[in-house]
Amino acid sequence: MEADLAVRNLVIEYSSGGYPVRPIDNLDLDAAAGQLVLLLGASGCGKTTLLSVLAAILKPTSGSVKIGDTEVTELRGASLTQYRRHSVGIVFQAFNLVPSLSALENVMVPMRADGMGRRASKTRATELLERVDLGHRMTHRPGGMSGGQQQRVAIARALAHDPPVILADEPTAHLDYIQVEGVLKLVRELADDGRLVVVATHDERLIPLADGVVNLTPRADTSPREPEVVRLENGQVLFKQADRGYMVEEGQIEIARARDDGTEERLAVIEPGNYFGELAPMFGLQRSATARAVGAAVVTGYGLRDFREKFQVASPKVLADAAD
Repeated sequence: MEADLAVRNLVIEYSSGGYPVRPIDNLDLDAAAGQLVLLLGASGCGKTTLLSVLAAILKPTSGSVKIGDTEVTELRGASLTQYRRHSVGIVFQAFNLVPSLSALENVMVPMRADGMGRRASKTRATELLERVDLGHRMTHRPGGMSGGQQQRVAIARALAHDPPVILADEPTAHLDYIQVEGVLKLVRELADDGRLVVVATHDERLIPLADGVVNLTPRADTSPREPEVVRLENGQVLFKQADRGYMVEEGQIEIARARDDGTEERLAVIEPGNYFGELAPMFGLQRSATARAVGAAVVTGYGLRDFREKFQVASPKVLADAAD
């Protein structure tokens, strides 16, 4: 069975320390069976969170996720269990192998849990371990195997029910340079077999092998830009997302951050002659604050490169990360 992926207007929001965090905001994504797609970005950008939604482990705040003809966000009960067992195979970053079981027994676990007989599950597990070049290590426990071998056991386990979709979370994170080569080759082969393979990673060595890359921490445009003078009325929002640094010419700008209970926390008030901007576009961090005028105000916005050169700063004094 082949399965294409269509994600529309996906929003994932959760609470952290009393403040809403939205790592995924109105994401659209299309991928086809037979493709290897990378979710690329730094730690904390939402890669694993997005994989959890694709695996139906986490329910998004809003939006649609379709794999084949299945609307993943609407699955419940038996259909949800069936989807998790047979439609997606998950390769965890920490391998998640049972240390007391052999490689063969670890691969048999999901099949036995699904009611497959011992002989049939053993035959299937043997085939899968031979497929990942571990036929000679079937009786070894995880503690007696290298990181690369453990990862291949985890991949074999994810293939237990021959799912059309494989989701891998940082599959090269715990591997040395030599071990990585074999795992990269295997991940590419999984897609070449007609599966959709989605990999969350910060490892750019995967990029040449991929059919598509989704950068979840896009950088700001630092090309030269003309300064922009903005005149604001009282309460008018200057930005919820921006890739400029700002100098306050007249009036005041309030930086406020939303709380989970719907109220706001004032972080700072920027007076004339002071500057501010966003960490998010410069460093790929979460946006969580809004800038608005207190009374009438005038600000001048500069492109980030021009801003740094003009004011000789690495980043603005008050750093506001904005989200809806």
